[in-house]
Amino acid sequence: MYPQKQLPAAWCRILPYAIYLGFLALEQLTAALGSEQWPGFDLRWLYPAKVVTVLIALLWLWPRYQELRSSLKWLEVMQATTAGIGVWVLWIALDQEWASLGESSGFDPRGPDGHVLPPLAAFRVFGAAIVVPVVEELFWRSFIMRWLVRQEFLTVEAASVRLSAFLITAVLFGMQHHLWVAGIVAGLIYGGLYVRTGNLWISILAHAVTNGALGVWVLANGQWRLW
Repeated sequence: MYPQKQLPAAWCRILPYAIYLGFLALEQLTAALGSEQWPGFDLRWLYPAKVVTVLIALLWLWPRYQELRSSLKWLEVMQATTAGIGVWVLWIALDQEWASLGESSGFDPRGPDGHVLPPLAAFRVFGAAIVVPVVEELFWRSFIMRWLVRQEFLTVEAASVRLSAFLITAVLFGMQHHLWVAGIVAGLIYGGLYVRTGNLWISILAHAVTNGALGVWVLANGQWRLW
């Protein structure tokens, strides 16, 4: 028996997200201690390490994600793309102090000469647009939102999710972001797509479009704090 088959269904969706949060905590800790504690090491490379580690976990557990065995129709692709772009526009528009939690230093991929370092930028865009949407939608929409209805969450159809579970998930999802108001709106939209269609891929694609568009916009405008 493969090792991943021995893991409970919940942990298959928790583990990649827990790894993601663990690296995030490590990034914050090392930043707080100061780069002088690790001379000669660019702490920004913790992000590529996070992306690779989380991706390995996702690929290892992929056979357990039955909610990802469906496909997308062209109409659903268009809906997800439109929703993703809409969230991106709102994300930029809601970059206000009242809609923010604390200060965000973001991710600055520039080198000492002020030019963007392509490997760092590529890892950031790839992680944000490809890896993060899968991890977060598996955890928040497929797991948490349905688990709030019933602990045997795999038996819960997306369309039967209670309004309370839908709203709680959107709020919790939003509060994990620096731009918490934009995060809650994004959670409502991504969750709404999943509840309406029952296809997790549509919320993943919408999430990916948002993050991908944001990455391109940040690189073009140098608004590193939004990363």
